[in-house]
This record gives sequence, structure tokens and C-alpha cells, in this order.
Amino acid sequence: MGGTIVLGWDMTAALAMARALGVDPLIAAECLPEIEAVMVRKLNEQMARDERPDFRA
Repeated sequence: MGGTIVLGWDMTAALAMARALGVDPLIAAECLPEIEAVMVRKLNEQMARDERPDFRA
């Protein structure tokens, strides 16, 4: 996809979303980095294959 890659998430926004959803901030802070790493890797793999990212579970 033209050399475009995803580097990471905006963690401030991710923590704000977690708080809005009622998720304990400590739990979110513990889990989000691992979730982010998997999602970034998968999105970059899809973009490398020239596929449109699929956000369905």
C-alpha cells in the first residue's frame, strides 16, 4: 500500500474509550499494549498483501 504502515495506536484515545465503556483504567493500561501489538502487526500484514483491512471479528 505505497509504503504505508501502522506504527501504533493513540493510547490516550484508547484509554479514554476504555474509561467511557466503564473498563477499569488499570486493567486497560495492562491489556492495551498487548492488544495494540497484535492489531498493528495484523493490519500491516493485510496492507502488505494489498488487501483492505478487515475490521470484522
